[in-house]
Amino acid sequence: MTDITGIHHVTAIAGDAQENLDFYNGVLGMRLVKRSVNQDVPDTYHLFYADAAGSPGSDLTFFPWANAAPMRKGIGLGVEISLAIPPQSIEYWSERLEQHGVRASRQERRRGERVIPFVDPHGQELALVETTERETFSAWDRSPVPAERQIRGLNSVRLWERDLETTAAFLTRVLGFTDFGAEDEWHRYGVGGGGGASGQYIEVRAMPNMPRGEWGRGSMHHVAWRVADDATELRVRERVLEARRRPTDVIDRFWFKSVYFLEPGGVLFEIATDGPGFTTDESLSVLGERLVLPPWLEPHRAEIEHALPPLRVGDSAARV
Repeated sequence: MTDITGIHHVTAIAGDAQENLDFYNGVLGMRLVKRSVNQDVPDTYHLFYADAAGSPGSDLTFFPWANAAPMRKGIGLGVEISLAIPPQSIEYWSERLEQHGVRASRQERRRGERVIPFVDPHGQELALVETTERETFSAWDRSPVPAERQIRGLNSVRLWERDLETTAAFLTRVLGFTDFGAEDEWHRYGVGGGGGASGQYIEVRAMPNMPRGEWGRGSMHHVAWRVADDATELRVRERVLEARRRPTDVIDRFWFKSVYFLEPGGVLFEIATDGPGFTTDESLSVLGERLVLPPWLEPHRAEIEHALPPLRVGDSAARV
């Protein structure tokens, strides 16, 4: 049993912010639930896409750096982010991706589920996976995608590692994940009973002859794992500390609290609390419509806004 309940969010590095918004909001139909800045580098956006309510586990976020060099795919790096779609949606999404000129690969089957791998405009590898609907999913009534076809949330992430055994031992013994076995050289670990519910898995492949990967445009930056509250987060942090993974202190991100550390293979992990959530500073009806800053950055709003490129929010679906 683990204190971790699934994936909280995944953060990736994008290129141009407007192109990122147009794709995830306009093509994939996800709601921009928070338009903010990277709190550690506040001259760049931090854009959060999720379901209508910004539910934990539905949240895919980006640091858009227009001048970032392309990522170098390799070990110690997340190599794919998969998103959950409802059963019997593959045909709809295959047609939609083709209509928008998205580079998609041939349909696959993974552990009995139908999957479409594809690549976003900045090189991020993604997959749509037909799987069990999330109980917490909230449909967005302004999405260009019909409610019955909308992305339900995060499904899993895939990593390349040089040493599978070390990472596997950390996932199972320290984080309390279950080993669900291998398929096609991908070893699956996760929480819950393994019954197919989305948002509970990480898949690892040993690639001992590959060079180390490097962050850049089109790469996953980190994966955040969900915990219910502050006390649970501290409990997990203590186990990570005992494993000598050098976790950070708890960092208040205003919408959730975070602890960061590197797993043994070098991928950046985060432990994030479910609350207080994205409606702590905005009402549900207007999420993502304006630039919001945590209170400690609010005194610097003028200079932050001056440094950010213009971003047209609210009409992405009409432009793509």
